[in-house]
Amino acid sequence: MDNTMLEKMCARRSVRNYSGEPVPMEALNAILEAGLLSPSGRAVRPWEMIVIRDKKMLIELSSCRMGGAARMLAGADAAIVVVGNEEQSDVWTEDCSIVMSNMHLMASALGVGSCWIQGRLREAMDGDTTEGFVQKLLRFPSEYRLEAILSLGMPESAPAPHSLEELRFDKIHIGKW
Repeated sequence: MDNTMLEKMCARRSVRNYSGEPVPMEALNAILEAGLLSPSGRAVRPWEMIVIRDKKMLIELSSCRMGGAARMLAGADAAIVVVGNEEQSDVWTEDCSIVMSNMHLMASALGVGSCWIQGRLREAMDGDTTEGFVQKLLRFPSEYRLEAILSLGMPESAPAPHSLEELRFDKIHIGKW
């Protein structure tokens, strides 16, 4: 059995420290393509992605979460903001989460560091919601809701991969609890 995908999943780690080297455009495009390939309920694809590469905007976005949870954006080379149209789908949050997950895995597979910054149901450093903060900065339409932001940069160092031995198989219940 080919375990290539499991190996890629083990290697995926959240990366918050970046080298300053730019993310190659080919890699960024492949990460975006991975997001666009995501499945969605009834194939509605209620998501939109906003790519940020402007350094000033990345620094501003780094204040979108209380407690410095988005601080890594100030040192990132790029970010992808994922929003979903709640009027198009009642499962927009799940659909947008799949987009985020696909892009997070693709970034790792390409050697690009990434970190998922949760936006929905979070608070910004200025007391606003994270969604309100990001919506004011990026001016996305009001029918769209913020799911998350994926920070991207070339990793300063490579975190050790997870191992299959770490898996909590006690979380699996066959047939019944």
